[in-house]
Amino acid sequence: MKRNYYIFSNGRIKRKDNTICLENEKGKKYIPINDIEALYIFGEVDFNSKVLNFFGQNNITVHIFNYYGFYTSSIYPREHLLSGYSLVNQVKKYLDPVERIKLARETINTASYNILKNLKYYNPRRNEKLEDIILKIEKERKKIPYTNGIQDLMGTEGRIRDLYYSGFSIITMGKFKMKKRVKRPPDNPMNTLISFGNSLMYTTVLSEIYRTQLNPTISYLHEPGERRFSLSLDISEVFKPIITDRTIFKLINEGMIDQNHFTKELNFCHLNEKGRKVFMQQYEDKLNTVIKHKELERQVSYRRLIRLECYKLIKHINDIENYEGLKMWW
Repeated sequence: MKRNYYIFSNGRIKRKDNTICLENEKGKKYIPINDIEALYIFGEVDFNSKVLNFFGQNNITVHIFNYYGFYTSSIYPREHLLSGYSLVNQVKKYLDPVERIKLARETINTASYNILKNLKYYNPRRNEKLEDIILKIEKERKKIPYTNGIQDLMGTEGRIRDLYYSGFSIITMGKFKMKKRVKRPPDNPMNTLISFGNSLMYTTVLSEIYRTQLNPTISYLHEPGERRFSLSLDISEVFKPIITDRTIFKLINEGMIDQNHFTKELNFCHLNEKGRKVFMQQYEDKLNTVIKHKELERQVSYRRLIRLECYKLIKHINDIENYEGLKMWW
């Protein structure tokens, strides 16, 4: 089975027969091309066009992160699962305001359900201190079917997120405190973990979209724009509570990550290399976790659940079956 590779070292990546070779002062490391699902580059790495062509021929997406570990871009190969029929229908759903808001509402309805699932799991384990947050989020959720347009819906989503994040300090027992969500740049370890995890989620979803007939630039909740894959942002909303947030809670609550894994500068905080490696390991473990799918009645990984979510969207835009987001049943 193919897998993701995370490159933290500096060096040069070259093609060597049917492998890629990472070469630096420590030596050479060879990776069979058929073993690669996607590449995540955190180090300073040089490529040449020969190896980029090789990635493209083998449908490998390469995600680039900057010095501070923040996502900057992806090298997205030429689409190989083209479907003009699905593309036209995907655009039609976006252009129809009724159809668009229907999909956007279901996305937030699903994301907020999964958020509540996390809060309700921890509430009895934290002496019911999350009860007030849960009640307020449930109140906000009731507004979702009545939101008047995308902006109104995004406002509801923002209030739910703010409430959810206000519970993170309780869930992590005060080990990593956060007064409010700060993104650009994150100002403390908790905000850094959320930003880093959300970046990984975005790239993971993008890699899965690439394996389907969906176009990643046409979305329904987030406004499509230039230089971003907005459908990846939409689908990520569903999976952030399931994968990213649960990874963060485990890292902190089980003491796998602490203040020594961060570098702090003036109003700025980022994970150091050791911290990124710890995070990546747990994140990858979470993606590979398997559960029994209640409809398929077989074991599927969390990563596979993302692909299945893409397939559900394809069925919806082609008017085969209405989209219903993945709500945690376990």
